[in-house]
Amino acid sequence: MKRAAVALIVVAVMSVVGVVLSAQRPSDPALLVPQDAPPLDYVSVPNPVSLPAGVTMGPPASVAFNSKGHLLVLTRGTQPLMEFDADGKFVRAFGEGLFTRGHGVRVDADDNVWATDVADHLAYKFSPDGRVLLTIGTKGNTDVLNEPTDVAIARNGDIFITQGHVPGASGAARISKFDKGGRFIKTWGRKGTGPGEFNVPHGIAIDAKGLLWVTDREGQRIEIFDAEGRYIREVKYAGLPCGLHIGGDAIYMVNGFAGQIVRLDLNGKVLAAAGKPGKELGEFGEAHYIAVSPNGELFVADPVNRVLQKFVPRVTQSRAD
Repeated sequence: MKRAAVALIVVAVMSVVGVVLSAQRPSDPALLVPQDAPPLDYVSVPNPVSLPAGVTMGPPASVAFNSKGHLLVLTRGTQPLMEFDADGKFVRAFGEGLFTRGHGVRVDADDNVWATDVADHLAYKFSPDGRVLLTIGTKGNTDVLNEPTDVAIARNGDIFITQGHVPGASGAARISKFDKGGRFIKTWGRKGTGPGEFNVPHGIAIDAKGLLWVTDREGQRIEIFDAEGRYIREVKYAGLPCGLHIGGDAIYMVNGFAGQIVRLDLNGKVLAAAGKPGKELGEFGEAHYIAVSPNGELFVADPVNRVLQKFVPRVTQSRAD
């Protein structure tokens, strides 16, 4: 009887976990239609990073670059944060024991590393050498942060955190603003489809004007706000806008389960796209977050296929061949 009871409990727990994990993929097929666009002039390349013997990378959730041109990867493995040099060589890992389900990672102007945990409702700030400098939120408590997805840091140090990862979680779909010391300033947004409302605010980035660009994943749009949370405008897309990188001459957005990298101009207009759903090189289970290297290489974290993908300009690849 005891063994049977334990078996039933295990089955029940696994069923709940399965529901939680599968709930991230939308059931509405309209959300999986990719963005129509001309081909992006990038090609995928294999083996973007190298790992020492005995070291494995968990499913990569997010990516970012520091001022040295080193790649930071937030994984869902036992070594949650990994750093690689400009040649893709492993430098170090840190953050062990802190994360349950890592989600978004960013690097600020001082090379501090910021990372969110959607399961524990926390956001961490690490020093460049990997020490925890600040924790926002309380583990297991949704009062301060509720499923934080991504972080953006303003020039004055203000912190903006998107939250509300699970579709349908009313009240959690919002952005919270904190000062550089982590003290709460304000919050805005709610569940919905109107201006300033969200259906999974998933990614956030700040442009050269100080405006906040927020990917509303199931809302199929980017919403743009000023630093006080005033709604400016929105841009609609096909697919599932997840993460974005705003550069000096273009914006790169990844399109989730639609499996794409989409290049936009600085106004949000679609210019080109690459990728599709699948498990081969250059294909995605979920194009989750994207980072652009100083050399213009694109790195995409795909936690579903459990791979880190690298794309280089097609002319660069042709010369290498």
